[in-house]
Amino acid sequence: MKRTVVLAVFGLLAVVALLAGLKALQIRTLIKAGGAFAVPAETVSAAEVRQETWEGLLAAVGSVTAVQGVELRAELAGTVREIAFESGGTAAKGQVLVLLETSSEEAQLRSAEAQVELARLNLERARDLRAQGVTSQSDLDSRDAAFRQTMGEVDIVRAVIAKKTIRAPFAGRLGIRSVNLGQFVNPGDAIVSLHSLDPVYVDFSVPEQQLRQIERAMAVRVTTDAAPGRVFTGKVTALNPEVDAATRSIKVQATVVNGGGDLRPGMFARVQLVLPESKPLLVIPATAVLHAPYGDSVFVITDVRDEKSGVTAKQAQMTTVRLGETRGDFVAVTMGLQPGQTIATSGVFKLRNGSPVAVDNTLAPDAQSAPRPPNS
Repeated sequence: MKRTVVLAVFGLLAVVALLAGLKALQIRTLIKAGGAFAVPAETVSAAEVRQETWEGLLAAVGSVTAVQGVELRAELAGTVREIAFESGGTAAKGQVLVLLETSSEEAQLRSAEAQVELARLNLERARDLRAQGVTSQSDLDSRDAAFRQTMGEVDIVRAVIAKKTIRAPFAGRLGIRSVNLGQFVNPGDAIVSLHSLDPVYVDFSVPEQQLRQIERAMAVRVTTDAAPGRVFTGKVTALNPEVDAATRSIKVQATVVNGGGDLRPGMFARVQLVLPESKPLLVIPATAVLHAPYGDSVFVITDVRDEKSGVTAKQAQMTTVRLGETRGDFVAVTMGLQPGQTIATSGVFKLRNGSPVAVDNTLAPDAQSAPRPPNS
C-alpha cells in the first residue's frame, strides 16, 4: 500500500516537472520572439523643406462701401405725380427721378411773376419821375423795395417747385423705389437709394503693431465670395488719425476699381496689402503640421543605422516648430527646421517619436500656393 502511494507521488511530481519544463520552454520561445520583433514601418508621404521668397503681404478683412451713397428722401410733403426711373437702373447726375404734384405752386408762381412785372413797371415810372424831379427819393426807394420783395416771393415759389422735383445728385446705380404713383409722401419719406459703384471704398482695420508698415498709395488686392476667382486691385487712400482704444486697431480705407460693378456696398471683403519688400521663408505643406495644445510639431524623416544588423532604415523624429503665415496649401516655418530636411506630409497622426516609416508619394496630392478645388 505504501509502495503504491510513493509511486503515485513520484508520478505526480514527474508530470508537474514535465509541465513546468514545457511552460519554461514556451516562455523562453516567446521572449526570444519578442526580442526579434520589429515594429512595422508606417507608410507616409514626404516632402523637402524648401526656402522660398514670398511677396510681403498683410491680411485683413473689411467691408465694401460706396464712394458716394445716399438714400434720397422727400424734402416737402406732396403727392407723387410722376416716377421717371426704373428700380435697379442707372441715373445720370441731375436726372429727374420723381415729380411731386406742384399745380398749386405753379399757380402761385404765375401770380408772383405778374406782381413782379407790375412792380418793375412801377419802378421804371418812379425812376422817370425822379429824373424829372416830380417825386422824392423816398418814393423811388419804396418802388425799388417793392420790386425786390416781389422778386423774392417768386424765388420762394420756384424753390418749393425745385424741392418737389427730386433729382439724382450724382451719377450711380439706383435701388428699389419706395414710392408709387399717387402716393402722398411726408417730409423725410424714403424715395430710392443711389450709390456710385466705380470706384468703391473698402474699409478694414489693422492692429496698431502694423501701423508703420502701411502707407498711402500702398497697393491692395481684394477678393470676395460673391465674385470667386476675381481679384480687385486698388490703393490705400486714407488712414484714421486715431487708434481705437477698445480694439487697439486703426481703420484704413482703400479705393478699389470696380468697373463691372461686382462689388456692392455692405459686402464682406478679404484684403491683402502688398508690402514693398519680399522676404525669404522656409516653407512646408500645411498637412505636415501636427497641432496640439502644447504646440505645433512636425516629423523629420532621417536615415538611422541599426548597430546590430547594420541595416539602415528611415525613422520619424518629432520636432517642435513655430509657424508663420499661410498661403494656399503651404505654411511658413520661422523656427525649428532647416532647408533640405525631409518631413512627413501625410499620415502624421499615426506616428510617434522614433517610429519607422516607409515613404510613398504616389498618392500624395501636390501642394499649391493658390489651390482651386474643382467644386469651389
